[in-house]
Amino acid sequence: MDFKDKYAFTKDENIRFARSNFAELIHTDARFEGVNTTLPQTKTILAGMGVSGVSIDDINVIIDLKRGWNFITSSKDVLTLEYEQKINQIVAARDSLDPGNFREGQGSVYLGQGESFTPPDVDIKQERDFLLSTLSAQISTTDKALTILYHNMRNQIFWDGNKRTAMLTANKIMIDGGAGLINVPLSKWETWNELISAYYKSGDMTEIKLWTYQNGIKGLDARKSN
Repeated sequence: MDFKDKYAFTKDENIRFARSNFAELIHTDARFEGVNTTLPQTKTILAGMGVSGVSIDDINVIIDLKRGWNFITSSKDVLTLEYEQKINQIVAARDSLDPGNFREGQGSVYLGQGESFTPPDVDIKQERDFLLSTLSAQISTTDKALTILYHNMRNQIFWDGNKRTAMLTANKIMIDGGAGLINVPLSKWETWNELISAYYKSGDMTEIKLWTYQNGIKGLDARKSN
């Protein structure tokens, strides 16, 4: 399928659009770590205040995601594997044994119902080549972002924070290309979780890419592509 860009922002417009939606984006991304705050609670935490009943660990996840989003919307650097390491160092600073460094041992992802997925060993040269070849491919910005998003989630190249890092990396691509944002609404996460588990098992991202393209690309009507 041709995943043509749904939106056409300038980079500066896309940055402003992302910043205006920080609360929603962070509220969604925090769910990757099992943070179940409400959107108003997330907004309160982002404003620098504590929330009764929300653990320090959950607050830290939200704060570090804010730092990650600030990083990708303020840095002018191009996306590289080293850039991804910087993202991971920020978002996994307090819950990874080795934030910002590549996984060197065996990893595991729990899929539910007693099932788990063991990702392949990390081959840094292969990861670098995959990133460069995808970014230089003659495909849309959205296609590049979705491909790297799900490749990185499945390959688990860091010790922890892989989903958060993958989502911020993919949105860095979207922002740089003015294609809007990737953000799967929490109301559709039940389906998304089923699709990501199936993808981990099969290694075929076709279905989850198409579903995300149809349900998880965010932009403004005024910037819709013709």
